[in-house]
Amino acid sequence: MPELPEVETVRRGLEQKLNNFIVKKVEICRDSTVALPANKKEFIKGIQNSLFYKWDRRGKYLIAELKIIENENIKINEKSTLKHNGFLVVHLRMTGYFKFINKLTPPCRHTRVRFFDKKNNELRYIDVRSFGQMWWIKQGLTPNKIIKGLGTLGPEPFSKDFNTKYLKKVISKRTKSIKAILLDQTIVAGIGNIYADESLYSAGISPFREAQTINKSELIKLRESIISVLKKSIGSGGTTFSDFRDLEGENGNFGLQTNVYRRTGKECHKCGNLIERQKITGRSTHWCPKCQK
Repeated sequence: MPELPEVETVRRGLEQKLNNFIVKKVEICRDSTVALPANKKEFIKGIQNSLFYKWDRRGKYLIAELKIIENENIKINEKSTLKHNGFLVVHLRMTGYFKFINKLTPPCRHTRVRFFDKKNNELRYIDVRSFGQMWWIKQGLTPNKIIKGLGTLGPEPFSKDFNTKYLKKVISKRTKSIKAILLDQTIVAGIGNIYADESLYSAGISPFREAQTINKSELIKLRESIISVLKKSIGSGGTTFSDFRDLEGENGNFGLQTNVYRRTGKECHKCGNLIERQKITGRSTHWCPKCQK
């Protein structure tokens, strides 16, 4: 599943590629992809003629702020009047990704939603396993209040709220493993299996440790490791191990740099011990028994 670095990579690509992209046509190829409104015609009507004004990310959610241009004969960067038209919210789930296509091309069988501008440039949403979802949140409504998963997210790893004091508070009485805590989106937003494993390795903390046993100095190191690993992956365009693709159809390079994830039976880069794998809360966990205590 795409995690924070992959979703951030997509957000940056959308922001750069869809400059001045005004939706003139929407084609829904699979109804279940659209979670809201229930009436798919309302989704299409709501988004048509909207400008993808700004792209944000919250956890693993993509949030496009939509604007209506009241006078399309005026360039957007001039004195055009922009009227707010709600938000398009997208969760890629396991296999969803966007692709920008600048010439008319027949959709593949996994195409779920298509957005076209007046020049027939297409933003195509493709999802092999069809778990991804989209919501059009109309003007006057707040995405956080409409989409439960979005409203219950914990702080962003790069935010000032994600500090040692916060971490100490949320784990102080938790008997769950620290790995399970990092995967809990209500505690910290955007971290998934890959980056939980890599962050714990970087911090030298065993993924099996009870969260409440992590001391302050270890928490400081863990927070720093999480931020460092995520930033490094964003710089690499995400990981090759997920089904994520950027707007050009490419996956990332971070998979080539992992220390433990999917390196079962290979030597640890630090100590030479073999990397082991075991499931925690149903997720494969990779770690070095010697370097992580």
